Amino acid sequence: MRFEFATAHRILFGPGTLKEIGPLARHLGGRAFVVTGRTTARAGRLLALLAESQVSAVVFPLAGEPTVAAVGAGAALARSECCDLVIGYGGGSAVDAAKAIAALVTNGGEPLDYLEVIGRGQPLGRPSAPCVAIPTTAGTGAEVTRNAVLAAPEHGVKASLRSPFLLPQLALVDPELTHDVPPDITAATGLDTLTQLIEPYVSNRANPMTDGFCLAGLQRVARSLRRAWEDGRDAEARADMALASLCGGLALANAGLGAVHGLAAPIGGSFLAPHGAVCAALLPAVMEVNLRALRKRLAASGALHRYQRVAELITGRESALPEEGVAWVRRLCGDLRIPGLGAHGVEAAAVPTLVAKATHASSMKANPVPLTPAELEEILVRSL
Repeated sequence: MRFEFATAHRILFGPGTLKEIGPLARHLGGRAFVVTGRTTARAGRLLALLAESQVSAVVFPLAGEPTVAAVGAGAALARSECCDLVIGYGGGSAVDAAKAIAALVTNGGEPLDYLEVIGRGQPLGRPSAPCVAIPTTAGTGAEVTRNAVLAAPEHGVKASLRSPFLLPQLALVDPELTHDVPPDITAATGLDTLTQLIEPYVSNRANPMTDGFCLAGLQRVARSLRRAWEDGRDAEARADMALASLCGGLALANAGLGAVHGLAAPIGGSFLAPHGAVCAALLPAVMEVNLRALRKRLAASGALHRYQRVAELITGRESALPEEGVAWVRRLCGDLRIPGLGAHGVEAAAVPTLVAKATHASSMKANPVPLTPAELEEILVRSL
């Protein structure tokens, strides 16, 4: 047995922990480049806490998911403003952008110098500028991953900047920051969390350490996602989902993902489709096709037993069959009003191109069974 486990230098989790950010940030730098979502006003409390600790700030809002161009512009601005600290405050988009900008600040060059698949894939030669990740949604787990996913619309795909240097110096996870997340985003990010607990658990790179995070996270999603969607102020449910998201990030960073994310990469690069919503739409069909392919071609695979364990945890029933887990996920998507891919502009005519691009996605390598182009097409068609 051989595996590796790496994560952020420090993780701080708990309700109300945002109030500790001032001294923590001051220890890392004196001028922060703060990457936020579209609405910068939501970062008002963060900026006030930084100011109290004599940390000045330059705010850089993102209108949507990070693109190669936006990250390049952010890095150039951070360098020109002499920022020595980067903070990502928002959903996975803001956090991934912050990690990428922190890397470019010290390494120079453009994102395409380092991006895999569409770029030159050069390794980062220097540690990133100190980076603090503060998620305000419970979904991506990006605060503890060593990659940053960037969209390249001109290539019709998303690609990752990947390096151990992208692990933040500090991941600060305050579940209270998620209390105002609206139901539709709670649903999409929550299903993304579920995906990022199932895929690493059944992955061909799963290991005993990541297994523990996946199992703990799955139990929390099963009991709390519906509650958080129904009542955003349910503090216990929000804390469960924030911790489940963190567990998913710890797992995927060290055990990989699978076909859901392999297909999500070209969809997100070609259409204006939020990552979490895409993963949610794909998850039931990927689970079903994976199970069928495993039984047909790898009947002795341990992944079948792992799918059964997933089913037991999410349904709460001992000896639940893997297909019962699929049915539970499908019902959950329906109850939380997850739309199909067609709602994001994906049409049947795009399926062959998406499949061709998905075969090159790094996430496909960890899927528990290699899927054929016909199986990938089936997943997409059934997810429309």
